[in-house]
Amino acid sequence: MSASTRRGWASALAGLAAVALLASCASGAGTTDPAPSDTEPSAPEASESAEPEASAFPVTVTTTLGDAVIEAKPERVVTLGWGADDIAISLGTVPVGVEEDTWAGDADGLRPWFRAAVEEQGAEIPQAITMYPELDVDAIVALEPDLVLAPQSGLDQTVFDQLSAFVPVVAYPGAAWGTSIEDQVRTAAKALGEVEKGEELLVERQAALDAVKAEHPEFADVTFAYIYAGGEAGTMSVYLPGDSRVALLTGMGLQLDPAVAELGADPGTFTANLGLENADILNDVDVLFTWFNDAEEQAAAESQELFARIPAFEAGAYVPMLDRALGMAVSVATPLSIPWAIDEYLPIISEGVAKAS
Repeated sequence: MSASTRRGWASALAGLAAVALLASCASGAGTTDPAPSDTEPSAPEASESAEPEASAFPVTVTTTLGDAVIEAKPERVVTLGWGADDIAISLGTVPVGVEEDTWAGDADGLRPWFRAAVEEQGAEIPQAITMYPELDVDAIVALEPDLVLAPQSGLDQTVFDQLSAFVPVVAYPGAAWGTSIEDQVRTAAKALGEVEKGEELLVERQAALDAVKAEHPEFADVTFAYIYAGGEAGTMSVYLPGDSRVALLTGMGLQLDPAVAELGADPGTFTANLGLENADILNDVDVLFTWFNDAEEQAAAESQELFARIPAFEAGAYVPMLDRALGMAVSVATPLSIPWAIDEYLPIISEGVAKAS
């Protein structure tokens, strides 16, 4: 980073103090948060990653919130939202800062497969950035990044504009929290000058899913639904096409139940909030997937009569997720997290499928 750039960041730190409070008061502190609701991987050594083509920079990445003009290959990257940290390190760039995961992360706010990849490279552990309830904008500025990467996030216009005054910010190409894994990888790869490597990652990810299909042909005849009913009594949300959890299961060969697939999503989401009074829409589902924050929440949900009457639950064709790290791994479903998760996920899927009527 040039001396002039560092002087600019010093000025930014001084000026930002006056406006940081205003930004943090924005809805969700500049973001909206989705419910976590979404064999050890080998991270690429930096020396093995192909050098970006000379023509890769400068590059402009267009997003819903605005353009990011990136003059040279980023060296100090901060990642926000889901999956950007995984994708960046898989493309050969260890972030200097990542969004803290207070739900499934370790004491440093890092997920286990990401930490393993950082340690494998012998790199410094990235600083965890507080996102909720207030985005720690000062912490981002103090890291002097040359790119903020957030293609699968709830970043809002206020914070995007605030950060963009000091650093290129790559947000999402469509709706907040609505970026497919393919677009996440391609957006990040363009920003980091690693377009070819990005395509290789997607090919490897698809090969892993195709291998599951080949090993488990029985999945092809099974319908499923993925729900969340761990909130207030009587509530139930159903995940729809476009949600990463659903996409991963269909990628493994299972079929989203047709009645569920036809539901309309609530605005700005990939879920339909139906309530348990409408649980009969799940009557023909072969396997029921869900997640809970803890065992107490699970017991409360399963004790509700309308939940207990769901045929797949009664049959034991039921896959509840309590392991938070595994839950996040299959929610972000990145090329880095899938190899880490698959050995644990497949047995519980197979157990549920075996009990399907």
